[in-house]
Formats: sequence, structure tokens, C-alpha cells
Amino acid sequence: MGRKRNQAYTEEFRREAVKRSEQPGVTQAEVAKELGLSSQQIANWKRQFTRLSDKQFNTVDGVDYSKKESEEVRRLRRENKRLGKPLVS
Repeated sequence: MGRKRNQAYTEEFRREAVKRSEQPGVTQAEVAKELGLSSQQIANWKRQFTRLSDKQFNTVDGVDYSKKESEEVRRLRRENKRLGKPLVS
């Protein structure tokens, strides 16, 4: 049995899930079940939004974590591996 690939959710979707789970009379578990998520996933997103700025899914401490930047890093790692050069951290 293969492992299920993590589904990518938009930042808007994540924010809405967290916002809904914070409404009075609604539990995080109820929102998670309604959206087909685990309760822990909403808790993780809530922690991320609390800890980091509005652009938390893009930039942290001047480091670009956007999808575009991540794709470039993965491309460069593949190229380094192909060339037989270790990636310097």
C-alpha cells in the first residue's frame, strides 16, 4: 500500500480553516472532519500563522520559501547531484 502524497492547500484555504476553527461553539475537530483534514493539520496551520508574519508561507527572516523559490532550489540540487557536487548548506 503506497503512502498518500500530501495535498497542497492554498494559503487562503488554510487561513479559512483556521478562522472557522476559532469560531465560538465550533471545535477544531468538527472543522477538520467537514473539510476532510486531520485536526492536527489545522493545529499546525494555526501555529504557523501565529508564529510567523502574514507572509509566513513565502518569506521568513528574509529567506524566500515561496513555491517558485523551492522549485529553483530543487532544480539546483538535482543539477548538483547530476554533476556529482555536494550541496553546500
